[in-house]
Formats: sequence, structure tokens, C-alpha cells
Amino acid sequence: MTYPPPPPDQSGQGGFQYDPYGSQPGSQPQPPQPGGYSPQPQQPGYGQPSQPPQPYGAAPQLPPQAPGYPPAYGAPGPYGPQLPKGQAIASMVLGIIGVGILCLPIPYVSGIISLVCGVIAAILGGIAIKKVNQGVAAGKGQAITGLVLGLIVCALAVIGMIALAAGLAMLGGMGAATV
Repeated sequence: MTYPPPPPDQSGQGGFQYDPYGSQPGSQPQPPQPGGYSPQPQQPGYGQPSQPPQPYGAAPQLPPQAPGYPPAYGAPGPYGPQLPKGQAIASMVLGIIGVGILCLPIPYVSGIISLVCGVIAAILGGIAIKKVNQGVAAGKGQAITGLVLGLIVCALAVIGMIALAAGLAMLGGMGAATV
């Protein structure tokens, strides 16, 4: 199957143009000479160029990008403007800080501070997930992480403070009974 040659360059700039079908000079078979005699067999792809290559010309025209693949290096991407994800990041960071503070061996202070961080992380995570689902913000994974960490920190802080209060009450009751 042969394809027609490309139309001549009418831009006036000359230079290289991408030819996906290989119809460069010399790639098409030459018509036979009169009398059936061909002075020299032509090999595909070899021959004299019709014009010398230009050292600096127009940029080569690339074929269209295949769907489902990332754009080629240097090509503009189909991505729109970046959406904000500050609330999602803040939620995740507060959840991580809450877990870190919860691990400190300071009885009530670490429980109260981690509880506050957990509540704020859960609230910010919920708001960020709502905005992501509306398409107004980005960072859904970070928002989910912040929400889950916030809920876990809140639960562990409340359980820890109740256990500490119960342990102190038992110790206080034992001390009063022995005297």
C-alpha cells in the first residue's frame, strides 16, 4: 500500500517535517525507464536529497499523543491549574502530631493536647474530603489520612485519660483504706 507524497512546504521556512509514512525522497520505487532498462537499481531509503538539510529550521511536527500515556518530555500537559490542598495537609500533619504527643509519658498534658490535635485533624479532614468531592480542592488521600488519624488519636486519648483516672482512683482508694 502506498501513500501519496506530502504537500510541498508552503510556510516558506523550510526545515524538517515529520513524515510518519516514510515518503522521503528515494523511499518510493522509481518508475521504469523507457525500454524496460533501469540504469541502476534504487534501494529504498537511499538517494539524493532534493534540498540540503537546514541546520536551524522549524521544530519537527510530532504525531498526536496516544491516549492513556503521559505527555512526551517538553510537551504541554493536559493538566489544568493545581487545586489547593492546604486543609488536607494541615489535617494530616495535626493527626501525625497528635499521635506523636500521645506517645509522650506526660500523664494528662499529652492526653489533652493530643485530644485537641485529634479533634482539629478530624474536622479539617472532613471539610477537606467534602471539598475534594466537590472538585474545589485536591489531596483526598491526605484528607482521609488526617481524618482517620484524628479519630484514632481522639479515641486513644479519651481511653488513656479514662484509664489513668481509674488507675489513680484505685490507688487513692487503696491508700485511704489502709490508713
